[in-house]
Parts: sequence; structure tokens; C-alpha cells
Amino acid sequence: MRASGLRRRVFGLAAALALLAGSGVAAADTAGSGLRWTGAWAASPQQANPPIFEPDWSQAGFADQSVRQIVRLSTGGPTVRIRLSNAYGKAPLRLAGATVARAGTGAAVQPGSVRHLTFGHQRAAEIPAGGELASDPALLWTAPLERLAVTLYFAEPTGPATYHWFASATSYRAAGDHRADPEATAFTETTRSWYYLAGVDVGGVLPQDAVVAFGDSITDGAGSTVDADNRYPDDLAERLAAAGRPRGVLNEGIGGNRVLNDSPCFGERATKRFQRDALDQPGVRTVIVLEGINDIGASDRGEFECFTPRPEVTAAQLIAGHRELIAQARSRGLKVIGATLLPYKGAMYYSERGEAVRDEVNSWIRTSGEYDAVVDLDRATADPADPDTLRPAYDSGDHLHPNDAGYHAMAEAFDLSAL
Repeated sequence: MRASGLRRRVFGLAAALALLAGSGVAAADTAGSGLRWTGAWAASPQQANPPIFEPDWSQAGFADQSVRQIVRLSTGGPTVRIRLSNAYGKAPLRLAGATVARAGTGAAVQPGSVRHLTFGHQRAAEIPAGGELASDPALLWTAPLERLAVTLYFAEPTGPATYHWFASATSYRAAGDHRADPEATAFTETTRSWYYLAGVDVGGVLPQDAVVAFGDSITDGAGSTVDADNRYPDDLAERLAAAGRPRGVLNEGIGGNRVLNDSPCFGERATKRFQRDALDQPGVRTVIVLEGINDIGASDRGEFECFTPRPEVTAAQLIAGHRELIAQARSRGLKVIGATLLPYKGAMYYSERGEAVRDEVNSWIRTSGEYDAVVDLDRATADPADPDTLRPAYDSGDHLHPNDAGYHAMAEAFDLSAL
């Protein structure tokens, strides 16, 4: 596009936003059809489950309740929308209303920032069983690394909720309709899961590229400080923003997830969910794959029912699974980066047999040339005195998941130009 034409489009969008920014409502695409959407935050949907490690609200769902969820965007823009998922619902989901606002402290939001969202120009919406729905654009300027509060109000019983069980973040619940309430007082209940919220996107006239971080609990941020946004994709987004190159970095990790086998607790296998959770994300151009340690460890942990079925997985089978992910990404013209599996000696499901499989898979990732690029997270986090073990300064305590310092080291291992 010529520079004069681009200036006209930017000016037109800015003028429309300036006219409507104080209205406190979401708008349809009044700036024209030129809005380009980029994922700025995401979470992989999962089916409702009995509490895995701590109580959550997924099985009971919601009725005449408001749920406020705090997310941090990896990039910003002049407009914002949310995406809601009813992927595992058995019936249509009826949403009475939703808002987005700048987050304050705890469940509070910044006064004057609340925007009522619409869906097809209506505040209420219905999402079919198995479906997903995006809101209309909301006129709210956002910056990279800004925190937003998304509040959903369900007047009718929802039944079991599609959710993301391991959030490393606090969500809040209030009785009644508090979607526009700037105060935290009514939000007296908390949990560490996200509900129905699958994505937050930013829109503008200029395209932005997004990076999907795809994986298991190490991508999901297990072992990081709750509400501190210290997962490795968060730290990667911070590096990009600090370099003056903010981009969407979308966390599509699921704790316990495996490459080759579904789990009753930990989601569908990577090769099955890859299209929905990675390839179909708005603006995605690059995908990072860090997954396989649960396939290895589940073979040696028979008493944990969440790891059923649990066939003994070989390196050749895992490599075949990675090749399938690579092929899926290439079919969409995306760049795909392979990450080596982190050390796990001393973890609850460690075995010498599993270590041999991990070594073989890591050697293939490093040397095969089948990934477009490689980030060696194994070497970035290993203890120099025992390379099969996490460096003590990076260990959250279970010898499997890094702590905040370990996740920071993982993010530092990336060559930003490769993204």
C-alpha cells in the first residue's frame, strides 16, 4: 500500500476511535473492513473435570454469577475483542453479558475503562455446543504487557464449563450481575483456572505477527509465581517488547498434555489439538513446540489415572509425533521451532529408560534439521554438574518444572530474530 493510503486508513481508524472511545460500549467494525486481528493472549480449552490438585468451578458451572478473569496482553492495539469457547459444552451456552476493562488491584478495575462487549451488536449471546464466538471490536487502546479484566455474567445455569484448569492466575466470582462493577468487594470467591475465555485479540490496520508457544505444563507455567506473569512465554513477550518489537506471544500449554495420547484430565493429544490451539490462532506466523516429557514419564507412572492410557512410548514414536506437528505447521505456511526437552532427573516419573528416550529425542531435535530452527532449552536449564538434572537455581522443587528464574533463562535462550 502507498504511504498516503496507509496514512488515510490510520487516520480514519483513529478518528473513529476518538469519536467513540468515551462511549463505554463495544462497537461493530466502524473503522471499515480493514481491521486485522492478532492474538494477544490465549489459553487452550479443556473439558470440565473433577478437581485435579485444588478446587475449581468447572463441573458446577455458573448460575446468576459473574466471573472476572485477569489476563496480560503480549502486544497492544487500538481495538480489542475476546474469544469464548464452548468446545466441550453439551448444550448451547447462554451469556447474559460481558465487559472488558483495564485491570486494577485484585478483582478491581480502573474506573472509566469498562467497555460493554457486544456479539453481533447484541450484549447477550449464545454459543453452540462445541463452538467458539468472538465479540465485536471494543474501542479500548491497549499497550504491550497491559493487564485487562474480562468479566462474564451468566444469568442462567451453564452446566459444566469449558475451562483451562492450570492458570497460575487468580479468577474471581461474584453472585449476581457485576460485569460493570469497578470494585472488588462483590468478588468474594477465587480459583486458579480460566473459564470459557480462549483468547483476547487486538485489532488495527497494520498486520502484526503472533508466536504460539505450544506445549505442556512447562509452557503453561507450572512452578511459576501465581499472578506474576513469569511463565516463559510471558518473559519472551517482555523481551520482544523491550527490544521494540512487541508481538503476540500466545501460551497454548496444557499441564500434563502429551504428544501421542489423550488424557481424561490433561486434554487431547498434541497432534489432535494442534490445529485449534496453534494453527488457527489470529495472526500466527511462528509456532514453538516443547512437548514430550509427559509421554516419556507416563510410561513409568501407572498409578496416576490421569495418565491413562499409558503405553510405553519410544523415541521413534515421539519423533513421528513431532514430524506430524511439523507437517501440520508447514501445510499452513508457518515457521516451526523445536525446543529440546528439559532435564527431569529426580522428578516423580523419572527413570533411566525414560532418560534414554529423552536423550534420543533431543538429539533428533538438535541435529535432524527438520525443524526450521531449534532452541536448546535442555542445555539452557541443565545443571553443569549433572546435565540430566535441572540447575538447582532454576528448580521449582519438583525437579521437573522450572521456577521464575528458570523460566526467565528459557526465554533468554531464544534468538529473537528466529521468531
